[in-house]
Amino acid sequence: MKSFKIFLVEDDPFFGETLKYHLKLNPDFEVFLFKNGKECLDNLFENPNIICLDFGLPDITGDLLLKKIHQTNNKIPIIVISGQEEIEVAVNFLKSGARDYIVKNTYTKELLWNSIIKIRENLSLIDEVEELKEKLEQKFSFEKTILGQSAAIKAVLNKINKSLTTNINVSITGETGTGKEMVAKAIHYNSDRKHKPFVALNMAAIPKELIESEFFGHEKGAFTGAIQRLIGKFEQADGGTIFLDEIAELDLNLQSKLLRALQEREVTRLGGKGVIKFNVRLIIATHKDLKEEVKKGTFREDLYYRIVGLPIELPPLRERGHDVLLLAKHFIDLFTKENKLKTISISKEAKDKLLKYKFPGNIRELKSIIELACVMCENNEIGVEDLTFASIKDSDFFLSEDKTLKEFTSEIILHYLRKNNEDVIKTAKQLDIGKSTIYNLIQSSQTKKNDLNESSYSFI
Repeated sequence: MKSFKIFLVEDDPFFGETLKYHLKLNPDFEVFLFKNGKECLDNLFENPNIICLDFGLPDITGDLLLKKIHQTNNKIPIIVISGQEEIEVAVNFLKSGARDYIVKNTYTKELLWNSIIKIRENLSLIDEVEELKEKLEQKFSFEKTILGQSAAIKAVLNKINKSLTTNINVSITGETGTGKEMVAKAIHYNSDRKHKPFVALNMAAIPKELIESEFFGHEKGAFTGAIQRLIGKFEQADGGTIFLDEIAELDLNLQSKLLRALQEREVTRLGGKGVIKFNVRLIIATHKDLKEEVKKGTFREDLYYRIVGLPIELPPLRERGHDVLLLAKHFIDLFTKENKLKTISISKEAKDKLLKYKFPGNIRELKSIIELACVMCENNEIGVEDLTFASIKDSDFFLSEDKTLKEFTSEIILHYLRKNNEDVIKTAKQLDIGKSTIYNLIQSSQTKKNDLNESSYSFI
């Protein structure tokens, strides 16, 4: 742990040396003793972590010294040590910005020690919060958040960059699993609002009767079950960004209330009377076509024009070409790091299989597939057999990859063979084909698998 610099300003040599000796019992404390205010001010370039000053100094009063220190650096915590026990004196110092006021008596050493320890802990927490904020900004930098070299994703990055120059609303569309919330966070944490809250709310995940309360908040007793005041999401996001996911799922009646709130830039808590102003940037997302929802009458046209702002459409993974391999490597690296595994590579045949697959679940599905493959692979290499594609709908399963008719036929036969617990006769009858066709396919598949195990692979 790095040293913690403490300035002691005390004109009584004996008392000053006593405090210095006591504080230096902590090896982390680096203590400097000054006999007057001028010496303290002349050494502020040392950037002390805390200053403990006497109220009565020969060259300057404690309140004036505190003021001069704050004029140079108002972030330095200051503890005032005084022989005066008047409450008014202590209150005035605390109002002026002192962190603590300690009276000179037999307990001064212990009180000063405890006060410094508490202030140090608070400073550590502040540093930790700032470090976490910095890491959060780095986490959502474009380079680390939105990976890809395809033309489709470059068009998205271009629009995101344009969104950063103003506070225009942003509407993000795309299939489920394409990363809409990740894009919303990337916009927020790279904008001027990055030090303010990012508040996300999923319309599809909240019961209709609770959404108004989530939006605007409520007062205690506003309705049955309102046992305490709730601050709404728009209040929570003040100065920052509010992200409304799956906006198309919002009830028509609530759409009108949302429209009014956005137009007036104010809300009233349920059961409350006061108007609460807010300043937020709005980002919405949906996997539906809002224009079509407007035509169907399930989404208000006036709200649509209020929220659409800058539209960003995220391409499905199947339209991003070799970005699949970049993302696969990224997920491999993340998984191995989080689980403290050795480096894992992926074979050429596995790459080809990934490139042929259509990924109906998009990036979310790819991440799941890669994580499972990392667990199942042997010798730290992901092979074809380690990639498990599990489509939700059987009807979509065989259309999820680019294959020849012969490959599709083989896939269908193997699918029904597994479904029938490897019963060749039952499968032959079900598909109206000869048993020899199935036996030949099984033998061919086994031969191919053996060849793959013996072949050398290329790596990512």
